[in-house]
Amino acid sequence: MELFGTDGVRGEAGGFLSAQVAMRVAMAAGIYLKEKSVTNKILVGKDTRKSGYMIENAIVCGLTAIGYDVIQIGPMPTPAIAFITENMRCDAGIMISASHNSFEDNGIKFFDAHGDKFPSEVEQKIEDIYFNDEKIQEAQVTGKEIGKAKRIDDVVGRYIVQLKNSFPVELTLQGMRIVLDAANGAAYKVGPTVLEELGAEVVVLHNEPNGYNINEDCGALHTKDLKYNVVKYRADLGIALDGDADRLVIVDEEGETVDGDQLLGALGLFLHEKSCLKGGGIVATVMSNGALDNFMQEHGLKLLRSNVGDKNVLEIMKKEGINFGGEQSGHVIMNDFAKTGDGLVSALQVLALILSKGKKASEVLRPFDLHPQKLVNLNVKEKKPLDQIEGLEKLLKDLEGENIRHLIRYSGTENKLRLLLEASDAKLMEKRMDELAAFFQKALNG
Repeated sequence: MELFGTDGVRGEAGGFLSAQVAMRVAMAAGIYLKEKSVTNKILVGKDTRKSGYMIENAIVCGLTAIGYDVIQIGPMPTPAIAFITENMRCDAGIMISASHNSFEDNGIKFFDAHGDKFPSEVEQKIEDIYFNDEKIQEAQVTGKEIGKAKRIDDVVGRYIVQLKNSFPVELTLQGMRIVLDAANGAAYKVGPTVLEELGAEVVVLHNEPNGYNINEDCGALHTKDLKYNVVKYRADLGIALDGDADRLVIVDEEGETVDGDQLLGALGLFLHEKSCLKGGGIVATVMSNGALDNFMQEHGLKLLRSNVGDKNVLEIMKKEGINFGGEQSGHVIMNDFAKTGDGLVSALQVLALILSKGKKASEVLRPFDLHPQKLVNLNVKEKKPLDQIEGLEKLLKDLEGENIRHLIRYSGTENKLRLLLEASDAKLMEKRMDELAAFFQKALNG
């Protein structure tokens, strides 16, 4: 697809993602949704990027032009949009965010009336409408049929209640000291509020968004400040969110980052021990470490793998009747409490695990050792089809002959090639990664 990537429409704000593109995408989505409209209302939220103003106004313009009413709720986490869309009985929800990307980028994510992300086939239908000038023109209305927009500022309370309800009622965070890095993003208010209302002492980092500092040397992708402050304040746990708060990274009391796969294993087993894990296992992606497979098998559980992207994880979860899954990168889906990855819901479950075990985070969040693994992100000038790169097939067969697991794919949101290798021999893996990166540097950037 030309417009949609692995997580909605994303690109440089004012460049690929211009006001005109945002307005037309909104119109195309509205035209698709009109056929099954129930309430004629669409919810729109955003993160803290300055470009959100431009894109939000363009989306409102596009939707009202075809007769939709719009509810604007301002900066809110992506999972909050999913929840509130269903809670307020809207036909759909739209989140304006580029997640973990820097402020120059922005994106548009869509949720249906039940708070689920649009599947690829629906995105394709919207894209077909986007490029159909006749349909776009015919859908525009006049007079009393033009839609209206209104801003509501108090819906955050609904989401806070939902978050607190996900935390076991018999537990309290009283006596716990938590460092929270809000990434200058959408959860800069709701994150501290929830933790404090549950009893924690909260040290908050990076909670002063200015439109440009979202994810800037902070949050889930940059945990240096979080690690330092966890040790400085002798905290029990460090929590890092990304710009739209759908991603979570945990730092233990020693200031060490907990690997995403180890976190999935620990939480999956915790749910199983509480008889709350449905479907006999969990879902992860092709990126996840092979040690997670072994850990699940040791406890009589299965690990199913999806393509990269939390909506792909969720698709398999629904198909298999599983209520827990996630990505190595920190998208964790607790399907009993959230329709998509929710950093705050996941953080509360991590805290529940620590409290229930009566042990430190470092003792319970690394239940198995990882296989040596390395991920390299290579900037590329063009995304040439991998099967057209001469010599690649032989190179991959050689890796397999050395028992090195490999995953090579283009990013769905950036001009990058992601290279992942995993092997029992770390030195050999490092050597082969250097060779692989040099090969692609020449093939794609030479």
